[in-house]
Amino acid sequence: MPTLEFKGKQYIYSHHHSVPFRELLVDSKKSLPASGNKPSLDDNLIIHGDNLHALKALMPHYAGKIKCIYIDPPYNTGNEGWCYNDNVNSPLMKQWLDKNANPVDKEDMQRHDKWLCMMYPRLKLLHELLADDGVIFVSIDDNEVHNLRAAMDDIFGEENFYSQVIIRANSRGQTYNQIAKTHEYVLLYAKTSEIDFGELNKDEENNDLNFSDKLGKYNVRELRNRNPKFGKHNRPNLFYPIFVNTNSADKDGFFPVSLTDSTNFLKVEPFNSVGKESCWRWGEDKSIKNIALDTQASNLVAKRKQDGGYLICEKYRKTTFKPKSIWDDNKFLTESGTVELNAMGIKEFQFPKPIGLIKQCIQLCTNDDDIILDSFAGSGTTAHAVLELNREDGGNRKFILVEMEDYADTTTAERVRRVINGVPTAKDDKLKAGLGGSFTFCELGKEISIEKIITGESLPDYGALARAFIYYVET
Repeated sequence: MPTLEFKGKQYIYSHHHSVPFRELLVDSKKSLPASGNKPSLDDNLIIHGDNLHALKALMPHYAGKIKCIYIDPPYNTGNEGWCYNDNVNSPLMKQWLDKNANPVDKEDMQRHDKWLCMMYPRLKLLHELLADDGVIFVSIDDNEVHNLRAAMDDIFGEENFYSQVIIRANSRGQTYNQIAKTHEYVLLYAKTSEIDFGELNKDEENNDLNFSDKLGKYNVRELRNRNPKFGKHNRPNLFYPIFVNTNSADKDGFFPVSLTDSTNFLKVEPFNSVGKESCWRWGEDKSIKNIALDTQASNLVAKRKQDGGYLICEKYRKTTFKPKSIWDDNKFLTESGTVELNAMGIKEFQFPKPIGLIKQCIQLCTNDDDIILDSFAGSGTTAHAVLELNREDGGNRKFILVEMEDYADTTTAERVRRVINGVPTAKDDKLKAGLGGSFTFCELGKEISIEKIITGESLPDYGALARAFIYYVET
């Protein structure tokens, strides 16, 4: 099986093991606990600090418990100004840490190697934090999608790859080799290959149930099996006549059908457009059970074709749908994320992810009480999406955000505070009133190091030491 090789891989392949455990120090002043409660590590969390160390700090409490991970790492465009700063014991890495080697820009011939060295140990820890039935979503663009795909095949297993979704992220486009670039990607990997993704609820924009009868809303689809491999020759039990009453259309233009009345009804058999025998998708027994004399209560009807013939149709009433591999709704646009952030009075953050994108990721793989982790939290869209979903369906999902930049409090946490408490100037009534919720703000504390404990140089509190010890013993 092919493997991914890059400069520095031998030094960082197991680096996540040597990353020290750190305490998670609660900052009560920056936290927003529920009324009557104290800030707690069991609450929603916003962690300020290097995400590699934060992920390691989460291991004792959350290893194997995270149902959904969404991350939006640097795309490595050469214009982002990100720095490689992992303290790996290697001359090569120490050279990269030199101020003359950072930040990573387009002129850096090793920028792809540095990016992979930064991502690899973080992906390793994310894999360990993910539950056995968990799913990870990673936003990326053309600069590193090929390397990210190879790295995740390495860590999660090629058999656990589910999709490379194309996102229409920009409506106007950016100059890209003379082609206006309007897309990004989201890679989907699971912890195991036996994951059942959920379906999405149809809303006003994608609801195709355009008709209604006594049983509720519905649409129709042809009953004939359109797969050319199947027909009367190998499915004889699915080839039988259905009779149409051509004199009695209902309010929507559909005609009653029968399997027994052949006297006054028109016979229809499953032939394709060139007259070749195919077959129905249902057997006779199922068709009989779905027929009623009143088309307003029947699940099997006929529809007149333009050439005067008739299609036998099934009424379907499904209120959910499976998403496709191209997501092009306006709610996925980066511009939408900017509008959403501006509506909360936060304007200094560039290119925030839209709520709709992360909500859809969460909806596909979580239940009401699951935990969602975002270790490149940025403006805090993931927390906003979790709180909005909880308000919509009464769920009790929990979020954990990690942000290393100084705006972790002034932007990331501040957005969450406003979402919880409400924004008086917002046009959206839900946002104006506030979605409710709580969170605990944490900083990364001292290393939990055996050597430093023995010498007395660094003594963590009992709770932090106990969590690290129990995790160490159990794993």
